[in-house]
Amino acid sequence: MKWLPNLSLVTLTTISAFSISTSINFAYAEQPKLIVQITVDQLRGDLLSRYQQHFSEEGFGYLINEGIYYKEAHHLHAITETVVGHTTLATGAHPSAHGMVSNLWFDKQLQQPIYNVQDKAHPLLSANAAVDTKNEIDPTQKASKVEGRSPKNIMATTFSDELTASNNGQSKVFAVSVKDRGAITLAGHTGKAFWFSKSAGEFVSSDYYFDQYPQWVTNWNKQNPISQYADTQWALSKNKDQYIFGDNNPHDWKTKLPGYGVTFPHNFGPSDNPYFSTFLTVSPIGDEMTANFAKQIIIENKLGHRQVNSSKQNSNPVTDYLSISFSSTDYVGHIFGPSSLEAEENLLRLDSTLASLFEYIDNKVGLDNTLIVLSADHGAPEAPGYLTQFGIKAEHFDLSSLETNEEIQSLKSKWNIKGDLFANAWQPYINLDHDKLAKQKVSLALASNEVAQVLNSVAGIHRAYSFDDLLNGNVPKDEITQKVQNSFYPSRSGDIYLVFEPNVFVADFDGLNVASVHGSPWRYDTHVPIIFAGFGLKPQVINRPVATVDLAPTLSAIVNINAPSSAAGYPLKEVIK
Repeated sequence: MKWLPNLSLVTLTTISAFSISTSINFAYAEQPKLIVQITVDQLRGDLLSRYQQHFSEEGFGYLINEGIYYKEAHHLHAITETVVGHTTLATGAHPSAHGMVSNLWFDKQLQQPIYNVQDKAHPLLSANAAVDTKNEIDPTQKASKVEGRSPKNIMATTFSDELTASNNGQSKVFAVSVKDRGAITLAGHTGKAFWFSKSAGEFVSSDYYFDQYPQWVTNWNKQNPISQYADTQWALSKNKDQYIFGDNNPHDWKTKLPGYGVTFPHNFGPSDNPYFSTFLTVSPIGDEMTANFAKQIIIENKLGHRQVNSSKQNSNPVTDYLSISFSSTDYVGHIFGPSSLEAEENLLRLDSTLASLFEYIDNKVGLDNTLIVLSADHGAPEAPGYLTQFGIKAEHFDLSSLETNEEIQSLKSKWNIKGDLFANAWQPYINLDHDKLAKQKVSLALASNEVAQVLNSVAGIHRAYSFDDLLNGNVPKDEITQKVQNSFYPSRSGDIYLVFEPNVFVADFDGLNVASVHGSPWRYDTHVPIIFAGFGLKPQVINRPVATVDLAPTLSAIVNINAPSSAAGYPLKEVIK
């Protein structure tokens, strides 16, 4: 079945239910010794096919040719951002249940922005590992003033949590990423998470996970592994004529990072360059460092090498779990766009990184003993500048212009509001100034409904939903609205939710205009791959639509444990023996 653009979520649910009904009586006689869950940040579903000519048989080629490859997997929520997608993959739940509605939300009680995994009760273990707001290209990090980190804001169990609970904590659970939210979400509440601090130049964690670092982590960081990249550069690995996007031209839509350039080669500069560690993550080096640290986790913690009861013959192994989230594809995509020479070269290098990782796993655990699953937290739109050169309409939207809209000004006059009506506005939320409305005895529900009505007529906005309408279900019954409802968590959602038209983007990342921005409910942002490989699986290519909420329940079915507490998906029948 080919994906139909207007295919309803009811149809997807029916398909998923059929999947479980045809497979519920089947289970694995043995469990994998190790599950490795790989998330490639911003890997849009079509990109593996687009760049397949580059891939080796040992990297992406191994997954594509030897795995069960679902080519039409989609996220069923509207806010397609990093923490949202990672948590959905971890929990099998929609954001409306797991609570991680966006990378950043506004706490109406505290009257301040909340970064998704912040937790002041659990400070970082490394000195000088706080976010360097002057040099951080990620706006969600700039907005976060709380340096502690934990999974406390995740309101559902993850697959890794259920794995831990199933055997009294005998499974070892680890997660690693360049991004804190890429590691913490998959580690869940019971695992151990590590992420890369650009300011410290090392992999760090918080005291939620450890009282102090294990010695092997201390030793790893003492080696200062990033120093080897000082005064080097990111250069092409092939001749330019071997790439689809090999022109290497300084296109206007590419983001100009100071000192990094918009054409190859990209220089990292000296180690004392304030942007040095940031440049490493906007290149394949970020993924290579992550994979090398993951290998160290495997060997130091003997993942995949323990039995439930070693005294019993034929005793099944305890299944260990390792999550690896690769972030460079996302950073490269934001800065240069997914249809750029940089994005193409980055995936080629990630292919080599995966090949090395799989070889390592095969030597240490055995690929037949290891279940590998790969997916992505979200897709990516094309850069507007790239599309417009082919006559495809695409544009940036100035979110700040809404405050000065003529009809919004009329509402302010009617309600006698002085100054700004909006307390804050960042995609996809607008929050009104509650204090000003209360002072003028204007109902918040009335105000948000009237503002939403005004914004529905603004060019570039597909639809504006008020908090009150979403809360009471007073919304249209269509696929886009269902995705918005799947993203609605009352205590964390804004007063007004905006869906922009396809190929209309808010590209202002805290003052930095980037090439490409995801976060919408449109297909380019929801479409991702899902591939299961290893553990004796026979290769298949599946073209029917499936949902990312199916991934965690499928893992749970393989190891015969409870699915996560709020999981909305079902096991994929092709993976269940």
